[in-house]
Formats: sequence, C-alpha cells, structure tokens
Amino acid sequence: MKLFEDTVYIGEIVLQVKIGQKAYERLKFYEDTIDLWTSIQSILIASANISKILWPNKEYNDRGVRLRKMLNISDDNILRDRTFRNHFEHYDERIAKWFEEGANGVFIDLAMNPDLSFSSQNTKRGYNTIDETVVFCGQKFDLSKLNIAMLEILEKCKPYTIV
Repeated sequence: MKLFEDTVYIGEIVLQVKIGQKAYERLKFYEDTIDLWTSIQSILIASANISKILWPNKEYNDRGVRLRKMLNISDDNILRDRTFRNHFEHYDERIAKWFEEGANGVFIDLAMNPDLSFSSQNTKRGYNTIDETVVFCGQKFDLSKLNIAMLEILEKCKPYTIV
C-alpha cells in the first residue's frame, strides 16, 4: 500500500490545479500582453504538471495507473494531452522548423482574437478572448475545457486531502 506516497502526489495535483485556476481567473482581468501570456503559460504548465503525475513516463507507469484508478480519471481526459504545453515549452524548435520548411516572411505572434477560422499557419501564438481558446500555428485549444477538467480532478482529490 502506498497511501502516504499517493497523498503526496494528490497534494501536488491540488496545488497545480489551484495555480492553474488562479491563472485562469487572471485571464479575464489582464492588464497587458505580458500579463495575459503569463496566465496562459501558467495554465499550460500547471495542467502539464498534473498530466505528468497521472500519465508519467514508463518508469513510473504503475503510479499513474494507481492514481488514475484511485481518482477515477479516464485515459481520455483532456489533461493527458500535453501538445499545447509542448508548443510553448519547445517554442524555439517550432520556430526553427518553420524556417527550415521555408518561412514565407509573414510572422504573427501573440495575436489577440486572431482570425476566428484559425486557418492561418502564420499565427504562431494567439488567444481568443471570446471563446477562451489559445492558438498555435493553426491548432486551437480550449482553455475553458481544460479549466473544467482541472476543477473536476480537484473534486476527486477532496476525499484524500484537505483542499
């Protein structure tokens, strides 16, 4: 039985959810571009930290399985996918690839309310305040759905810790 170990991990999940929640709340009251992108990046990092606890690398897979079972979290949970966090964490690699593939000279970054079709590959990073989605190179990710998923996990953690 790994109850003590599991409660330590659950405590960290709770902390990361609270960090993500604070950042999500700040999205509605940002003062400038840096403030907005600090919040977005904080949300993505907090959610990725939760993801790494629940879906760790192979060496710690048993822990992830045990915690997901304990908290009744399915494998199709939105938190499992760390693609958007990786876009931000490995931004340098994404830009290098863009240049290697023949950059077209149009570079749009940190766009606010970019084209609602999100079809532009030229918008590297963007945020849509209307539907709370973050955009990276034409891909779209819903931060409100991510926030809901984190809050659902927080509820599932309550029996195991003081939340």
